[in-house]
Amino acid sequence: MDMFNKVTAFLQQALETREPSINLLDSFVDHWKAITNYYIETSDESCPVKHTDIPWRLRQMLDILVYEEKQQGEETGPCMEYLLQHKILETLCTLGKAQYPPGMSQQVMLFFSKVLSQIQKPVLHLINVYRPVQKLIHLCGLPDSQTEKEESQFLFAVCTRVKKDPYVLNYILEITKDSQKRSSSTSDEAVEKGCSEASRPERAPSPSSPSTSSAASSSPQEATGIIPVLIHLGKSEKSHVVLRSMESLLLLVSLPQEDTGHLLAERTPLCHLLAQRLTELYCLIPSSLDPADIHSYSSVQWRTPFTQDSTVESQSFPGSENVHRFFYFLDYCNELIKEAPRVLGVEMARAIHLQWLKGVIQPHLLQMSEVGILVHTALLSCSVRHIRSPVLLEELVQFLLGNDTHCEQRQDTHTHILRYRLIEHCNHISDEISITTLHLFEELLQKPSRSILTNLVLRNLEKRSYRLSGSGAADERHAVESDLLEESEELEEDPFFTDMYEDSGFSGQEPLLSLPSGRERPNPSAHTQVADIVNSFLCLVPQEAKTSHLVQGAGYDTYVHDAHKQLKECTALSRDWNWSDSAKTTENNPATEFYEGHFLQILFDRIARILEQPYELNLQVTSVLSRLAVFPHPHLHEYLLDPYISLSPGARSLFSTLVRVIGELMQRIQHIHNVTDRLMMIRRQLMGLEEETMVDHMTLLRGVIVLEEFCKELAAIAFVKLPIEEQ
Repeated sequence: MDMFNKVTAFLQQALETREPSINLLDSFVDHWKAITNYYIETSDESCPVKHTDIPWRLRQMLDILVYEEKQQGEETGPCMEYLLQHKILETLCTLGKAQYPPGMSQQVMLFFSKVLSQIQKPVLHLINVYRPVQKLIHLCGLPDSQTEKEESQFLFAVCTRVKKDPYVLNYILEITKDSQKRSSSTSDEAVEKGCSEASRPERAPSPSSPSTSSAASSSPQEATGIIPVLIHLGKSEKSHVVLRSMESLLLLVSLPQEDTGHLLAERTPLCHLLAQRLTELYCLIPSSLDPADIHSYSSVQWRTPFTQDSTVESQSFPGSENVHRFFYFLDYCNELIKEAPRVLGVEMARAIHLQWLKGVIQPHLLQMSEVGILVHTALLSCSVRHIRSPVLLEELVQFLLGNDTHCEQRQDTHTHILRYRLIEHCNHISDEISITTLHLFEELLQKPSRSILTNLVLRNLEKRSYRLSGSGAADERHAVESDLLEESEELEEDPFFTDMYEDSGFSGQEPLLSLPSGRERPNPSAHTQVADIVNSFLCLVPQEAKTSHLVQGAGYDTYVHDAHKQLKECTALSRDWNWSDSAKTTENNPATEFYEGHFLQILFDRIARILEQPYELNLQVTSVLSRLAVFPHPHLHEYLLDPYISLSPGARSLFSTLVRVIGELMQRIQHIHNVTDRLMMIRRQLMGLEEETMVDHMTLLRGVIVLEEFCKELAAIAFVKLPIEEQ
């Protein structure tokens, strides 16, 4: 820094010595005349500009302008007045366009960039500045340009100036008052038209083109210039050019004024070109991707490729380069939408919805090819994880689930076709598609959107019609105990059932849970209910089918820590959703038939088949259900975690579904010799303690282990939630 200051002082002193303030104008004029004389006296058109004194003289002119401004203060100095009156910038722009001598355009762009960045007074509103700037913008983004670096620097200087003086945006966009009278319907047509052109390549317009681009030619008065050029430069192979262009666009978009947001949304092709570029990048992703690579793809930030982050190198797989580019740009869109004024952010998100989601993603998800469904569902799931903008998330939820809030009916299969098909894909004949789609819903349940929970689950639990009408808590407990007694009487004649529980030493009276002494205890009745509910889940799996107690560190308490963490996360997520702390009073309406909704129906159907499904599929189903159970909504908690609710006719709950699975389990394991030893071997294999070998009834035994772990997880969730709610 000291050396820099010394050099600066030396140069300033030299300038003052060589060019006294009284002679600054003469010196400035001399330099300019020397440049113009070059064109009069020189006949060699092939001599590059760097072999002439033009670059040096331009630097001298810039130094004089900067020094003069410091000396003059608020007043405009004579050198600046000379530059404006003699239209020097206009002349330079013409020389740059002619590329004479060769390389002149680079020198002109550098001079413009430095004038805009180093002169502190506002100048872009002056006609002899903004008109040549407009002309120079039209020289940027041309095919096969050799000046991308200088173009990106020049445009960044322009956008930085606009960020500092937002009122000059109209001059840069070349928008007149007359051109702002266009109706919003024209903008809608341009965006929707883009859906059919999503995969067509976009190029920056040439200066002679009457339209801004192939995508935004709906009006002859539409804005031209800087935005299409910035999008075009964002496709450059040079990373520093891409970074500068993206930063420049972010500067424009982040102007906070609402009228600026309206201007950019309605009078420029910004929204369409942004969505079009995102769609282009998505369409470049090969359909031969391995879904496993997509699932393991970690979140990225749009600046990552410019910082040479090592995490990018570690995420290398066939087709990864195109995947990287798409998700970088998706994150960039997130940033733009978050930083933009609300009106502009909504329009950008809406364009992305129409062109990318509806125009490209939806046809792929509704196709018949299983390979196509699998890859695009995995990409969509990864996209959900990357979307951070609330406005873009809102459009995504609207696209995937719709906006219905009334209770579902069993015959409602086509109210929102994509939602219906996605939920059906959770029960697809292809296990891979089922797992991938369940993973998509699990990602959705991680997002801060109340609409997701309401649409998938809560709207169907709103009236609590899953409960037997007119029953109180005591009646429900008695009814459930009576049902369990009836079931036990039915199984009394089964010698396996009787012997199994006698051998285990469990009489049904011993409490399996007591609250830790260090934890604040609720009132005795609440404690009893907590213990009963937790024990209800812990006791579901018969003792002979349990193996976790035989392995160190595999007890129920291992889930308590994770349940606490998840509860804290879901509570923070739903803090602003205005959920009631207590359940609604049920209406006495016996005519209401309960339907859990399509989503829970499929999940319960999957849980009911847990003993015959692949291990990986069972893990994904239980993961989604446990995520739902953690949310602190009273109806969701009651329906998923309370074993004592008395269900209305035809209704089922998670607990009742698990009870039926246990009944099937007890019948099936009678036919397996040494079932506990076999289960223990399978558990050790799953834990990586033994090599995996083929065993009879492998699917069933793995299903039993997942079932035991799921019951422990539900017990842990009930444990961490109920004491807080019952105190």
